[in-house]
Amino acid sequence: MEIVDYLRVARRRLWILLGVPLVAAAAAALVVLLGPARYAATSYVAAPALVGGAAAQQYTGTQAAAQFAAAFAAAVTSPQVVDQVSADTGVRAADLRAGLKVTQVGASSQLTVTYTATDRSTVAPVLTATGQRALAFLFASQVGIAESEVTAATDELTTATKAIDEWEKTNKVRQPDRLYQATLQEIATMRQQRLQMQAVGNGRGAAEAEEAIAEGQKRLDGLGPKLPEYQALLAQRDTASGALANARQGLQQARAQSQAADPAQVTSVGAVEPVDRTRALVNLALPVAGAGLLLAVLLVAVVEQLSRNRAVAAGRGGATGRATPVPAQVASRPARGGSSDDTVVLPALTDRNNRHR
Repeated sequence: MEIVDYLRVARRRLWILLGVPLVAAAAAALVVLLGPARYAATSYVAAPALVGGAAAQQYTGTQAAAQFAAAFAAAVTSPQVVDQVSADTGVRAADLRAGLKVTQVGASSQLTVTYTATDRSTVAPVLTATGQRALAFLFASQVGIAESEVTAATDELTTATKAIDEWEKTNKVRQPDRLYQATLQEIATMRQQRLQMQAVGNGRGAAEAEEAIAEGQKRLDGLGPKLPEYQALLAQRDTASGALANARQGLQQARAQSQAADPAQVTSVGAVEPVDRTRALVNLALPVAGAGLLLAVLLVAVVEQLSRNRAVAAGRGGATGRATPVPAQVASRPARGGSSDDTVVLPALTDRNNRHR
């Protein structure tokens, strides 16, 4: 088929091509216009103290704002936050997921949270509870984690200290490492004194110094084998002490971030207003009308194909059927050697042709 043929078909079936999209668009318009009124409000989340800045903060670097926006959006729709907001406001979790929308303002760390619902009285409470629960999910939970780390580090330090005390009780010596160092210094001093005594000829003093050196060496021989085990215990205690210091520092930072994420200071809820149905009407009617036009084209194609099939079937039936006999025709022509009034009767050509077929 050529373009002219398509145009001819479209003109002949114009009522289908126009009627189906119009009916679909009208149905969509009725759905929007006759549906319940919807209300919406926007909550603004501005937390510059939580993004960037010190390296110890949770969101730092060139992608800090995008990371914060993604984390906040995920927190808003997380099952834990949705269930908490549902319990706070009495709104179903499915309605919360369908009505909440988080948008990042440009490339900044500021976010907008929009909630749309048919019940006007629930819009503002849902936005307030969502901001509180989402911020608590992101930052207050970090405080709990930091507190658990401090508790674990404290327990490790307590265990290491207790092991050292038990070792000292078992070996009946306290702080053998310091005692060992003190004994070394004492021996060095005694050796120096012995040399001095020998230099001045004081044999008795030199002998006493020699006895002190021997006594100190005896103590060193007793402490030496025990020091490695004791030093290992000291290393465990020092490691636990360092972990506790780091955990306390992390807890302090987490508490500072939690305070900076105070919803009363970070979030603000705008006025609740009716949703303009024009946008919803356009957003629904245009796609539905397009789908209706596509359906109309398919219907026209089906109708045309059926019409052609019927025409072909009718043509085949007429070609195979028996023809109606045609009466004999009388043709006049001058007879050879006769007058012009003589006539010759011709047989019926139609019957003869039928017999030949």
